[in-house]
Amino acid sequence: MTTTSARTRLGLALTVLVAATGCGASEPVQSAPVAVQREGATRYPLTLESCGQELTIDAPPQRVVSLDQGSTEILLSLGLQDAVVGTASWTDPLPPSLEGAGADVPRLADNAPTWEVVLGADPDLVTASFGRHFTRGGVAERSRFAETGIPTYLSPTDCDGGTSVNGGGTRTAPVTMDAVYAEVRELAEVFDVQQRGEELVADLQRRREAALRDVDAQDVTVALWFADTRTPYVAGGLGSANLLTADVGARNVFADLTDDWPAVGWETVVERDPQVLVLGDLARDRFPGDRLADKVAFLRSDPLTATMPAVREEAFIALHGAEMNPSIRAVDGLEKIAAGLREIRERP
Repeated sequence: MTTTSARTRLGLALTVLVAATGCGASEPVQSAPVAVQREGATRYPLTLESCGQELTIDAPPQRVVSLDQGSTEILLSLGLQDAVVGTASWTDPLPPSLEGAGADVPRLADNAPTWEVVLGADPDLVTASFGRHFTRGGVAERSRFAETGIPTYLSPTDCDGGTSVNGGGTRTAPVTMDAVYAEVRELAEVFDVQQRGEELVADLQRRREAALRDVDAQDVTVALWFADTRTPYVAGGLGSANLLTADVGARNVFADLTDDWPAVGWETVVERDPQVLVLGDLARDRFPGDRLADKVAFLRSDPLTATMPAVREEAFIALHGAEMNPSIRAVDGLEKIAAGLREIRERP
């Protein structure tokens, strides 16, 4: 009886143990939450083609140096100011809409910074609007950045057939706003803020359409003067400044020149006799006549230019330098040209 009871108790104990063990093994195990990728999110590593060169981005950049005002203003417009650790090559103040975002962005140089200064900012990406920065005599060639593991991005507005126009190439086709929109979208993808990029493009497109509404300047001739009173840099026929006048239907008297900003003589300007002068108002003193007041003073006082009807009638439209370059500010320039032509037409 005692032995049987012990065996019974032992059997019951084993049964309970096995049951308990089996019960524990059969309980559902909580799996780790699975990360769900946002629809349309950037998949890293991201590989992009940037003006004939391939760059790979492993993660959203955290420390960006932007070598041009145009590139910087796109980054600020995308809300990425905290990632911008340096900027350079400025012609104008920020527009009021970006003043707050850009207030704390370090200015490495008013013009091009040195290689050492750029490296000192410890960037994980370097962007530029103009390829002159990526040449000998500029900041550094892109290959030198690549040797240090720093990817470089060049705006498609400066690219023609895989070659940088401002880096020594030749433009064969006119700049379009589509190239500006492409730059916005590519940078938005790099930083995984595609929705912000699409909203910025949509706003630029809306403003452009509004500026062109009811504008007809097909009988107006213009010249666009960027800088220098000695041998003025004027807009050629394939650059972004020419795009502004073509959009409103006006004719650039230097449209036959293919350089973005060819230098010409004042005799040629007077000979071509534009009805309207679009003048760059640059907040710098790199060339004589960078600033608007200096340009106007020169045009009025020079014996040759003072004879021009456009000067006598003060048929002037002022644009910031950034508004004459291929950037999101080109839409600001378009708005000003459209408004300026209306005002000139309505004069008594």
